[in-house]
Amino acid sequence: MERLSIFIAASLLLSGAGMQAQTASSLYRLSDGVQVSEISSSQGNLRDSLGLGGPAVENSYMGLRLFFDDSGAIDLYSKSGRGLELEKYAWAPDSLAVAEYGAGGDFLDENLGLGFGGIALYDGENIVRLVATQGRTARVGTSAKGSFAEIVSRGVLCSGASLDVLVRIDVSTKKREAWVTAKVLNGVKVRFVSGLPCQEGLTSKTGKGVISLWGKSRQTSREVLLGMGLFYSEGVFGAPERTDGMMRIISKPSTQVSFRVVAASSLEAELNSARRFENYMGL
Repeated sequence: MERLSIFIAASLLLSGAGMQAQTASSLYRLSDGVQVSEISSSQGNLRDSLGLGGPAVENSYMGLRLFFDDSGAIDLYSKSGRGLELEKYAWAPDSLAVAEYGAGGDFLDENLGLGFGGIALYDGENIVRLVATQGRTARVGTSAKGSFAEIVSRGVLCSGASLDVLVRIDVSTKKREAWVTAKVLNGVKVRFVSGLPCQEGLTSKTGKGVISLWGKSRQTSREVLLGMGLFYSEGVFGAPERTDGMMRIISKPSTQVSFRVVAASSLEAELNSARRFENYMGL
């Protein structure tokens, strides 16, 4: 009876049924695979030598990675809501993991704009990527509410200023959503750019402080539909505009902005259709 009780408890934890979302983070070099809390580079581009391409964080419903390069993009790993996967599958589950354990996968076309809530700056005319002329540092760890992953890009040149820009993702043990925060550590006010990828195959809807997308992002061997949403403050960001394969938002001059992103997919039992996802988004 004791073993049965332990098995049931473990199954509920993995399934997420009636439980709080779990969280975890990951940062390691491919050369040794050892998990660390911080990695720095004076060149600013270690994407090809880091596991997952940079620091990553996850809850039961999604994994998010910040690429350790100048893109400022955030990539999405979609899941079924049944547990944590990045340590086991490193963004690339095999067919056995999919068939036997219901593993998720990378169904987002990462070449679309800033990806899933990524960050750039705006100089009044053009998007300015986070080109780190003075190096870049990645960190992961735990917080009071869950786990985080962040990157500081130093020496980003925008409108004649040299800026140190932090981009951080926080996931909580109590919510399926993630917070994305961008901050200029020098205290200079800038206009931040973010948004969601939007192209053929994805249906977009917007509301008051809300962007919602549902559909298929790219061709994969598995037929998976994605839900991608963003909650933002209308007092901080202007109205969303569709441009350059993105549904993007641009902030007023600020030293820091924050917004929430939420992901769902047809893999899960809760928000597995456009109607359910849009209801969740309040649309």
